[in-house]
Amino acid sequence: MRIEKVIVGSLKENCYVLVMGRKALVIDPGAEIDKIKEVIGNFEVIGVLITHHHFDHVGALLYFDKSLIYDYYNLEEKEHHIGPFKFKVIYTPGHSSDSVSYYFEEENILFDGDFIFYDSIGRCDFGTGDFDEMLNSIDKIKKYSKDIVIYPGHGISTTLGREIEKNKYL
Repeated sequence: MRIEKVIVGSLKENCYVLVMGRKALVIDPGAEIDKIKEVIGNFEVIGVLITHHHFDHVGALLYFDKSLIYDYYNLEEKEHHIGPFKFKVIYTPGHSSDSVSYYFEEENILFDGDFIFYDSIGRCDFGTGDFDEMLNSIDKIKKYSKDIVIYPGHGISTTLGREIEKNKYL
């Protein structure tokens, strides 16, 4: 699987385009659809995964067919297949009540929106955010492999083990 990061919008949100063969998944199309389309190119978008519905993660969502959109509201917390892509949905509320992380176990990668960042976590003081829920989500994710590569909604990638060791919130 190839992963392309497209930094979009005024909050520098990370939109990811995942490619396998001629198929693509888009994760969190936050803004600047032209930049995202440039990366998509001629690949067929077969799904759009949303980690949560804050404006900076869904600003370009209206440019995609609604039947391709997957999020907390239509995905159960279990393994899913979309074309050649196989991933596990993990509910990770805290930053928002609809926060979801997508774990691609075979590739050992996690797309977590605004859950865990390099040296930090997502803010819990917006709308449906809840710090106690964030702590529960952190406890849940700490049971996974420490060498998982985390692709966050903002900033640089990290690993779960690095964050457990260095991130004061974990």
